Order: sequence, then C-alpha cells, then structure tokens
Amino acid sequence: MSLDIPYTTSVGADGSPITGQVDFSQVPRFAGPGTFAGLPSLASVGEAQAGVIGIPFDSGVTFRPGARFGPEGIRGASHLIRPYNVELDAFPFAQHQVADVGNLAVTPFGIDRAVEAMLVGLAAARERAGKLVILGGDHTVAYPAIKTLARHHGPISVLHFDAHIDTFGPYFGAAMHHGTPFRRAAEEGLLDPEGCMHVGIRGPLYGPHDLAEDRAVGFQTVHSSEFATTGLGGILEQITRRLGDRPVYVSVDIDVLDPAFAPGTGTPEPGGLASRELLYLLRGLAPLNIVGADVVEVAPAYDHADVTSLAAAHIAYEFLSLWGRTPATLG
Repeated sequence: MSLDIPYTTSVGADGSPITGQVDFSQVPRFAGPGTFAGLPSLASVGEAQAGVIGIPFDSGVTFRPGARFGPEGIRGASHLIRPYNVELDAFPFAQHQVADVGNLAVTPFGIDRAVEAMLVGLAAARERAGKLVILGGDHTVAYPAIKTLARHHGPISVLHFDAHIDTFGPYFGAAMHHGTPFRRAAEEGLLDPEGCMHVGIRGPLYGPHDLAEDRAVGFQTVHSSEFATTGLGGILEQITRRLGDRPVYVSVDIDVLDPAFAPGTGTPEPGGLASRELLYLLRGLAPLNIVGADVVEVAPAYDHADVTSLAAAHIAYEFLSLWGRTPATLG
C-alpha cells in the first residue's frame, strides 16, 4: 500500500502542468485529504491562479456563534464535487491551477487585531494564489477582502447576496462586526457607489432610516419578495446591467437562502431563496469581471445533514467554475 496521494493532471494553455483533484477513481472520497474538493494544497504546488482560503473567525457575530467552524464544514461537504461543471460546461480544476490555501490563523480575542491579520494574510495569499474564494467565518471577513482588492483595482463593486444589508453602524461600541463590513468599506472609499447591489434582502429592520442610510452608501436592493414578481431572468438582467464591466467582489452570506435550505447559520430569516435560485444567478454572472468572492456565515453546529455546508461548497465551486471556463479568464 502506497501513502502517496494520486492526483489528476492536465496541461494549461501555456503548456504548464496542472495538478487537479485527487483521483477519486483510486481514492474513496471519504479517504482523501481534507482540502476543498480534494484539491492540492498551495504548499504542494507552490502557486496557483485561483485558490480557496478559510478564515475561521466569528468574533463579529451579533446572534448565534459558530461560523468559525464554517471552513471545516464546507471543506468536508465539498468532497462529492466532481471535476466537470455541467451547467457552465467547465472543467475548473483543469483549465488552470487551483489550490487550497489553507486557513488564516487569526485571533478570536480582538476584532481589530484579527482584521489586521486578515489584511496581511489575504495580501500574501493573493500574491501566490491569484483570485480567492474565501470560506468564512462571519461576514466581517468581507471588509479586509475588499480592502485588499481595492489596493489593486481601485474602488470595488460589491454584489451582495444576503438576508441583511450589512451596512449598519456600530453595535455595543464595536465599529466593526458582521453587520457593518460594507459601511466601513464605503466610509473608507473602497466601494464604487455606482456599482453595488444587495440581492435577497428581507426581514425586519430597526426602521426606515436603515434603508435610507444603505442607499446613501450606494447600494441598490433586490428584496427577496421581488423574486415572485420579477423572476430570475429579470433579476439577473438587473444585476448585469448595474455591474457592467466593473471589478466585482461577490459576497454570499449563506442566510440569503431560506432556512429550509440553510439552517446552519447564525441569523436565519424565513422567506429566502432556494438553492436552485441562487446557483442559477451565480452561473449567470459569467459576463462580469469577478475579482474575488466569499461564502460566509456557515455555522455547522446548527446544520441538518450538512445541507448548509453542501450549499456553501457548491457556491464556492461555481465561482471557481466561472474563473475556469476558458483559458482567457485566467489571471
């Protein structure tokens, strides 16, 4: 018996060798490495054009904790993912090198210190792993992700799938928490106010002023209730028209899904999207210039049969597939 792990291989557009997933015809999915989808670690391949990175941090939550275990849960649920994405006609792990970067080890005892560590870690990861899909962790992680990208691209457009607007102000004296990353980013000039959008918003607020302040930040909103009247095609058309060719960061709070499809999260809100609806919209983002993405707020302790982690794993897979559709999308 060999302890060597067999990986699938391919050749990139530039002739360079690519290490893909573990060869699951030789290794059962439940026996392979604990990386996302059985991909090689970044340490083993040296560098990549796209990477998956975990940030197990949930000190910014305002209700149920547990998202610090999100990266672990998502990776565990990802092992059923196969190499060919039928809907996008893509082999995301064969067109370019994709790797699991591992987790950023940040302190759970201070939000500001943790955010500073995330900024350092994400900048270093981006240098070696290109475009990143972040596995949260709570939504606080979106702020350092956007700040890192803005250093390279200038003001960033944000496409934000969530039940909540996350442009709230300080809470119990904390200026940074999982409900405020986009407000902080806007205050620092990191966002393009002409190209930001929420999708799936629902649930109670503190008052109409929350929506007024959100509009002042620069977000347009598609409420969850609009899915029944506008339809998926109409909503996708609104998204692509709003964002155009701007550099876009796509942030997916798993609670954009209805609790029936994603019970494993800290702030569930009834009346959300179905998994099929969200995946359809993500696949329709192919025309956009997506420069980074996340899927956050997965709290496996509240999950049932891993349905939330499974949804999150497939969301991450869709981003990797969008980046890996053709050699022209590499970089």
